[in-house]
Amino acid sequence: MKVLITGICGFVGSALARYLRGQRDASSLQILGLDNLSRLGSETNRHALGGLGITVLHGDVRLATDLEACGEIDWIIDAAANPSVLAGVDGRTSTRQLVDNNLTGTINLVEHCKSVGAGLVLLSTSRVYSIPPLAAMPVRAESGAFHLDLSTSIHGVSAAGISEEFSTSPPLSLYGVSKLASEAIALEYGHTFDLPVWINRCGVLAGAGQFGHATQGIFSFWINAHLRRRPLSYIGFQGSGLQVRDCLHPADLGAIVLKQLDAGAPGARPNVVNVSGGVENSMSLRQLTEWCDQRFGAHAVASDPRPRRFDVPWMVLDSALASRTWQWRPCFGLPAILEEIAAHAEAHPEWLHVSGAA
Repeated sequence: MKVLITGICGFVGSALARYLRGQRDASSLQILGLDNLSRLGSETNRHALGGLGITVLHGDVRLATDLEACGEIDWIIDAAANPSVLAGVDGRTSTRQLVDNNLTGTINLVEHCKSVGAGLVLLSTSRVYSIPPLAAMPVRAESGAFHLDLSTSIHGVSAAGISEEFSTSPPLSLYGVSKLASEAIALEYGHTFDLPVWINRCGVLAGAGQFGHATQGIFSFWINAHLRRRPLSYIGFQGSGLQVRDCLHPADLGAIVLKQLDAGAPGARPNVVNVSGGVENSMSLRQLTEWCDQRFGAHAVASDPRPRRFDVPWMVLDSALASRTWQWRPCFGLPAILEEIAAHAEAHPEWLHVSGAA
């Protein structure tokens, strides 16, 4: 089997490559990577991947000719995207760059899949779910975090989190709608040209070596910034830091991706599943600060009550469908993930600079 991983020098792409190589040797699984190396820090993964016998090509998914250079393959794992919900509106990237990265890139990928008869594993996001009902989710403050108030029934929501049945109607953010459109394009190509397509809507991915910013890679950014005594702020929601996210280790994502590669055509299985750490692996920013205070010593966090665009109080995905379909569950617990990030932060004092967050 020959697999192309796009965005292979990013955190998720490189972690998936390492996981797959750890599970299968080169005689049974050949791994090829493509990356434009535009993300600060991505160059750090290039040499390490080469040491694992993984060929990394310098190329861009926005350019169809770069994909042609990859030749015959069996699968593409798409980990190339602009992953920030503020992309296109934060002044750092344009709307054109966002759409070209996330949607034009997908079109080029499925065209290449069609030309060589390859399957596609598309890494999507929890941000394909509709913002207005998420923002209006009834929550209560308890033990330093928002908790769902389930006294009112909400379609697609349970104590386990937000399921695939939750609304995907816009507004989603430009980032979210680019990923939802990518999903639709991939599924349509799969149906029309009989190509296997799997779509994994991921919760917040986190682990050692993640390039952290305030708007993405939040667990890595927060831990590194706290350790270095950099300024931190709770933004929005009265500056309380009670907003909650779940956390997924990339090795757990790798486990389900490998099952999908081995399965081939979907058959009766659902093409789209949530893949996340779930309620057990969720916490608020305030709770994360408390963990950091215990691990590194106290560090004051400022409060900024002004709302951040597209933010929601509680975002935890329900992965029950993935569990039933693939006999899968996350193995990395939240304490282990946080400790892994902390140990990496201590060993790499330059990491905020490497990530471009310093």
